[in-house]
Amino acid sequence: MHDIPQNLPADKPRLYRLLESQLRGLLEGETDVIANTANMAALLYHALPDLNWAGFYFLRGNELVLGPFQGRPACVRIPLGRGVCGTAAQTRKTLVVENVHEFPGHIACDAASNSEIVVPLVQNESLLGVLDLDSPILGRFDEADRSGLEKLVAVLEAHLSPPSG
Repeated sequence: MHDIPQNLPADKPRLYRLLESQLRGLLEGETDVIANTANMAALLYHALPDLNWAGFYFLRGNELVLGPFQGRPACVRIPLGRGVCGTAAQTRKTLVVENVHEFPGHIACDAASNSEIVVPLVQNESLLGVLDLDSPILGRFDEADRSGLEKLVAVLEAHLSPPSG
């Protein structure tokens, strides 16, 4: 069993360093994409403040399909290039959105979400999917979150079996 400390640091760089250490422990010796993304979603959901959703979408053809997550039920399929997740996947760039209601083509899976950050998962130049975090707080995510989450995604990518095919 893995426990998340009760008194997490408020300083984001310190928090993300702690989460990186915890994630490495969770992923050690495991390469299964479902197991590893499920544990990472749970870790982020329970350790980061002010989230209402944390999870993954995986690339299947020309769309993203819902993977492991924590939070309310979510949209199952998102076309590439649509919404924050589809745009981040298509561009392969992290998107930090202060107000999702101002994002062109935003897909409202949960009306409570007001801000979002999406980090693409790329392995050997192949897009695997995206990590998606939502918050009810406008402007919840910043550059410290971008940097910290990109480092965590890099740890995850190193612990996944290469895509088949």
